[in-house]
Amino acid sequence: MAKKLYLSATDKKIAGVCGGIAEYFGADPTLVRLIWIIITVFTGVIPGTLAYLLAWAVMPKPRK
Repeated sequence: MAKKLYLSATDKKIAGVCGGIAEYFGADPTLVRLIWIIITVFTGVIPGTLAYLLAWAVMPKPRK
């Protein structure tokens, strides 16, 4: 069975996007957030923010 990417239900600061990505890859959520922030700052704030909002919109909520 394939792994699926979901918003995090337990490790979320805003919407659970970075927490969900960290859970999917088995990484530290703080590291994922830090990388996301660095990429957002160096690419201009708008592309990173739009990418986050898009990920929030398309990533499904976790199953219960």
